[in-house]
Amino acid sequence: MRTALVIGTGLIGTSAALALAQRGVVVHLTDHDPEQARTAAALGAGTDETPTGPVDLAIVAAPPAHVAATLADAMRRGAARGYLDVASVKGGPRRELEALGLDLSAYIGSHPMSGREKSGPLAASGDLFEGRPWVLTPTRDTDTEVLNLALELVSHCRALPVVMDADAHDRAVALVSHMPHLVSSMVAARLQHAEETAVRLCGQGIRDVTRIAASDPRMWIDILSANPGPVADLLADVSADLDETVLALRALQSSDEAKRREGAGGIEDMLRRGNAGQVRVPGKHGAAPLTYETVAVLIDDQPGQLARIFADAGAAGVNVEDVRIEHATGRQAGLVQLMVEPKAVPVLSAALRDRGWALRQ
Repeated sequence: MRTALVIGTGLIGTSAALALAQRGVVVHLTDHDPEQARTAAALGAGTDETPTGPVDLAIVAAPPAHVAATLADAMRRGAARGYLDVASVKGGPRRELEALGLDLSAYIGSHPMSGREKSGPLAASGDLFEGRPWVLTPTRDTDTEVLNLALELVSHCRALPVVMDADAHDRAVALVSHMPHLVSSMVAARLQHAEETAVRLCGQGIRDVTRIAASDPRMWIDILSANPGPVADLLADVSADLDETVLALRALQSSDEAKRREGAGGIEDMLRRGNAGQVRVPGKHGAAPLTYETVAVLIDDQPGQLARIFADAGAAGVNVEDVRIEHATGRQAGLVQLMVEPKAVPVLSAALRDRGWALRQ
């Protein structure tokens, strides 16, 4: 691939353009908002000048509702040898293109499984997709040349190609992305009118659950409008679980010992089902999840504290697998939770104490 056209210079489009430009591909940028394309160009993602002829690959990074129309326009004017979109739903745009009577041999659907809560070109990064799955949904009509161009794009972005059927993809992202986003928003909505004394008690648990609720509602309306059926089906299942959980909690309030036992059993079943589902979430680098133990370090909220902790862990020969930071309420202090392999806990704990860190048991 020597040339590319990125249509839509938001977070995903600009990030892909940055990755391609960094690898020597000549990238042309366009957007319905010319100022946004100019911003992406200024960041080094390419040029906002119109290409003089067909490029190798056109990448449509428009909202799902506009993908088919944008692709159809580009295909009718012969903008590229191959066409690809990066929308988070795949079945709908493909069916719209089929209904328009277009030759889809030059088209392949795709979805990079990466993103941020922020949007726009200023949030973009050339390494946004590194190590992340990038779904490709070819059909029997897809030309081998177009599939190869898509694979080259994924390689340039240092992502991991995953080939799926379009409708199977849409059901999968409903489960692992779209439905959880709505549930996160529902939990976060409980905080909107909560008393300030209650909100001040928020800890890492509520931050984890509500983090993705910070995303742009307009973007999510576009996404959910393109995949409403599978998401609604999953939410109906969640609703049934909620109803059963409410009944179990009410039973725990009963003065009848048998009802309380029944309620406790219902809650335990729900929690155990949650355990069974959580352990299926892939671990580091997509491998089977591993169990890590936590070394908790008390820190002052001062510059350089995290760098010192990581440097001291490295000096001890310990690899930190994950990290969480919990800030103390009303104090310039916090708790850094370092997740490491169980055998590394005594080594890291001793090393950090020797270097003057205060650990919490």
